[in-house]
Amino acid sequence: MSRQDGSDRTVSAEAVDDSSATLLHIDMDAFFASVELLDHPELVDQPVIVGHRSGRSVVTAANYVARRYGVNSAMPMALALRKCPSAVVLEPHMSRYKDFSARVMRIFGDITPLVEPLSIDEAFLDVAGARRLHGSPAVIAALIRRRVEAETGLTCSVGAASTKFVAKMASSRAKPDGLLVIPAEDTLAFLHPLPVGALWGVGATTEQSLLRLGLARIGDLADTPLSVLQKAVGESAGRKLHDLAWGRDPRAVTVEREEKSVGHEVTFEHDVNDLARLRSELLRQADAVAVRLRSAGLVGRCVVLKLRYPDFSTVTRSRTLAEPTNVGRRIYEEAAASFDLLAVKGIRVRLIGVRVEQLGEGDGGGAGLWDPDDDWRGAERAVDSVTARFGLGMVRPASLLGPARPGSARPGTPKPDKG
Repeated sequence: MSRQDGSDRTVSAEAVDDSSATLLHIDMDAFFASVELLDHPELVDQPVIVGHRSGRSVVTAANYVARRYGVNSAMPMALALRKCPSAVVLEPHMSRYKDFSARVMRIFGDITPLVEPLSIDEAFLDVAGARRLHGSPAVIAALIRRRVEAETGLTCSVGAASTKFVAKMASSRAKPDGLLVIPAEDTLAFLHPLPVGALWGVGATTEQSLLRLGLARIGDLADTPLSVLQKAVGESAGRKLHDLAWGRDPRAVTVEREEKSVGHEVTFEHDVNDLARLRSELLRQADAVAVRLRSAGLVGRCVVLKLRYPDFSTVTRSRTLAEPTNVGRRIYEEAAASFDLLAVKGIRVRLIGVRVEQLGEGDGGGAGLWDPDDDWRGAERAVDSVTARFGLGMVRPASLLGPARPGSARPGTPKPDKG
């Protein structure tokens, strides 16, 4: 995907034909940092980092000036300040971010009822039905950008395309404060020169598998026989990557009517710095969350990791899935990926938790475009059957077996974080 500092920003020409690009992905620009800068306009042209200055804290957000020094969210604060000693550090204010998010989402809702929030600062919109009232997709995107800036003082970037995943990729390329329209007929010309890692849903492991095959660009992926891809990354994932490389994404904008979450967290009796033990706890919690989701007939699309440090500072990191899931292994891998970004040498953790947000009804086994978890899903459902017959704990991941360790969490099920 594009660089986070906006150095490869690409925007559309005025005369682009946008008639087929009715799906918008709107992403606020450096959202947390931009909200803080509303109170500090004198710092707009300076590098600004949002976070706590304590030695063990991490970067919550950074403005684009700071990003040009290599500062990114989730980076240890000490490292960020070594990269950019002149940066100004501002304390985060989550209540303000939620307030501005609500204002922005209301603007989206004024344009179309088909709004699908992905996180606090981004959403998909289907504007096909809004064209008669507001104009073409590009005109609608420009209207939204003007209203957001006029009513909040913030800027946003918009990608417009005929599919959701291309719209999301386009908004990333347009950052900051830009609009990139990808008409349906230009989809492959846009996609094929991009690196394979740009595909939404391609993680580091899959990317390395593809690079080992010599598949550096999405166009290389498209030209590879399906059987070769499936041998490299699995039958389900190979088919989905092949579809994506040819611009195929049948997903529609889904309206979330109720924001809920299912989660587990635990506070340790003694601070823990054993990374293997913390990952094991993440696996246990992810498995427990997945069981609760399946038993309720729910799936979720956003996996949130929560860490609290000995000084009681707390950080959360979220990862949005392309399709909702109730598979414990998927939940664990997403939480672990967030954890690995925070797991610096010497880290000590007082509390750790995992939750899944953006819930909806479903069994997680649909034939959607993104479903790389078929094997794990079957195994976990088999465990559900054994549990229903013989009781909780009869079957569990091997990594969770073994004696309790001194200082472990108190016995019993952690209190759910229902959000």
